Amino acid sequence: MLPLILGLLLFFAVHLVPTSPSLRNGLVERFGAGAYRVGFAVLSLAGFALIVLGYHKLQLMPGKNPVLWDPPSWTRHIAFLLMLPAMILFVAAFVPSRVRTAVKHPMLAAIKAWALAHLLVNGDLGSMVLFGAFLAFAVYDRISIKHRTVTVPPSPAGFTNDVLVLLGGLALFAVMLFWGHGALIGVPLVSVGSVP
Repeated sequence: MLPLILGLLLFFAVHLVPTSPSLRNGLVERFGAGAYRVGFAVLSLAGFALIVLGYHKLQLMPGKNPVLWDPPSWTRHIAFLLMLPAMILFVAAFVPSRVRTAVKHPMLAAIKAWALAHLLVNGDLGSMVLFGAFLAFAVYDRISIKHRTVTVPPSPAGFTNDVLVLLGGLALFAVMLFWGHGALIGVPLVSVGSVP
């Protein structure tokens, strides 16, 4: 559990810096914008690596990862429904579109949907800590944005990018559903030819 907690603390400590403009600006003034970005990236990756390592180790040691609750089977269907908009919103975070403009902060919305979906279907302590932490941070960050000056780029003319966001999100959802989750996480969601 320790690597997971250390990873979460490091990852979120780094991501809390932009929520305080005075702290962020002070670091940029002291070290320079380039060094700030490099430091942010390196520390974020280190935290993320600890999160992945810690969570993976917990899944291999059931005695150290107690099950706090046994999710009913129907929560799986809700999780699938939540993950569909989560994937679309994730893509929208990188593609200028009316979707991104309407949602304003699609990455945070995607994280909230992703975390909630996984909390619904995982009752072990490690999952509750991992996904609960991401959900809490996304909620906090979204609230903190109201007290900061954060500009949302205007959407481009036409619907081309909106279609790209929708198709990209659907494709990402399908890849994760039928292959990616099993290949990357080690937990296949559906077998080829089966219905979730």
